[in-house]
Amino acid sequence: MNQTPPQRQRLLLILAGVGLLLLIGDSVLLTPLTKAWQSRSAEIAKLQKNVTEGRGVIDRATRTQSLWSEMQTQALPKDPAKAEQDLITAFDRWGRAAGIELGSIKPQWKRGATPRYSQLECRVDATGSLATLSRFLYEVEKSPLALRVDAVELTSRDDQGQRLTLGLLVSGLRLVPLEGRP
Repeated sequence: MNQTPPQRQRLLLILAGVGLLLLIGDSVLLTPLTKAWQSRSAEIAKLQKNVTEGRGVIDRATRTQSLWSEMQTQALPKDPAKAEQDLITAFDRWGRAAGIELGSIKPQWKRGATPRYSQLECRVDATGSLATLSRFLYEVEKSPLALRVDAVELTSRDDQGQRLTLGLLVSGLRLVPLEGRP
């Protein structure tokens, strides 16, 4: 290798230029293209997941529609007075079936989160033993009415805990908005 110094300098300049071009090519072309490829791959994976979930929703459409129809039939009546009366009658029936003493039933109408429905919130106070109050809660839970138990409070009325007081907060669904007050 008998190269003269100018040829060596020219070779080093060419190698430095190629290295610089590779570095610029990496930062200008390769890195942005790799990032774009990765982001598109992530988006494709997300879209494939959405398509799979959408197909599942379509496959369950008949079942979902039948459940919704069933829920609509179990909602409280549209007439507010009838809805209150039905719920109070149901609590009375469940109380008799469980063998408890109903102290008070206080219904109160509430607006729903959307204007498509309203709720009848009902505070129930009852007294009985643990077994009878458990039976009462079971009757409320197995009811076909569209009810949700929001809160349960148990308080002992004696030192042995044989006589208990139940405070129950239940919300009933009515598929019409609340009339009147804004």
